[in-house]
Amino acid sequence: MHDIDLSGVYPEEVMHSLGAASAYAPHAPMDGSAPDLESSIRAMSVVSEHCLSTGFCVWCQDALGWYIANSENETLKTTLRPKLLTGETLGGTGLSTPMKSLFGIEKLRFKGERVDGGYVVTGILPWVSNLGDDHYFGVIFSLSDGRMVMAVADCATDGLKIVVNDEFVALDGTRTFAEQFRKAFIPDEAILAAPIDDYIPRIRAGFILLQAGMAFGLIRNCIDLMDQAGQSLSHVNRHLPDQPDDFLEQLAGFEREAFELCQTPYDLSKKYFVRVIEARLAAGEATVAAAHNTMLHCGARGYVTRHGAAASARGLFRCHRDAHHQAVAKDARRSRRGVSVSGGDEERRQTTSPGSAAPPEGPDVERTAS
Repeated sequence: MHDIDLSGVYPEEVMHSLGAASAYAPHAPMDGSAPDLESSIRAMSVVSEHCLSTGFCVWCQDALGWYIANSENETLKTTLRPKLLTGETLGGTGLSTPMKSLFGIEKLRFKGERVDGGYVVTGILPWVSNLGDDHYFGVIFSLSDGRMVMAVADCATDGLKIVVNDEFVALDGTRTFAEQFRKAFIPDEAILAAPIDDYIPRIRAGFILLQAGMAFGLIRNCIDLMDQAGQSLSHVNRHLPDQPDDFLEQLAGFEREAFELCQTPYDLSKKYFVRVIEARLAAGEATVAAAHNTMLHCGARGYVTRHGAAASARGLFRCHRDAHHQAVAKDARRSRRGVSVSGGDEERRQTTSPGSAAPPEGPDVERTAS
């Protein structure tokens, strides 16, 4: 974790090992059984408690598996999905900018043209995480008639270039790149949905709920740091209004709500999706509160980098920094507002044409400090 956190080392071997331990499999089962999002969230939470950069990569991996599991593409289901679930192959999400375009927040700058056997795609996708030359990620592009298509892109595709263009103060080590498509060919065998009108509502709740594992793990890490500080500072920390037990109780409530929502990820009602968005927003805000209180509990010792305090200082900074990533990069406010001002899904079936109020989607991910 030290190399990941301070040197931006990508935890590739860890990611492969987590797949071998079945961390990516429960929510996208190969046997046709119901998706078990709760187990996937719990696995991500354990990883995130120790390293949120790795936990974020786990979410990217889980999201890509979720896309494929909910598509009608049998080729991807039988070829790429098992490799993703076992960690043999790794990949990212790629839906940040497209989802904002569906909200009408910004234009989709990905254009595709139908050709024999697939599509030729041109455009730039900023900041997608958990990538490499042999990785995969999701992508949405528009056609000249306004329809949108979602596909899985192979980073090794001719005409597709991944570019390192930034270093991050939070969650470096996540292999976050910009993707440049210059007439890159995407075959029909890689298409998840064309058009995406019915597909996006099917994947959106799971896409967001899976993120909870990162928040839960980070809050638990903050609680641990507060407990450590209490071993020597309990005489002063007991006067603080928020104690570790308060956050444990709050975390238990978040987990109950998230795991209840995980039981019906295909509920397309507005009421259900509002609960999903609100649960995600509450968890993001709670990570900031937990990190803030961790700073108060650690006091000045949390900033000392010498001797035994060094690990606590790094942990304190990491929690505070990563908590703000959870609140900003996964900010659900825009999605919550979009649900409130638009009609229910049953009232707006055609939602993906340019300029329309599309189905409210997941919080911003790759676009902000992935």
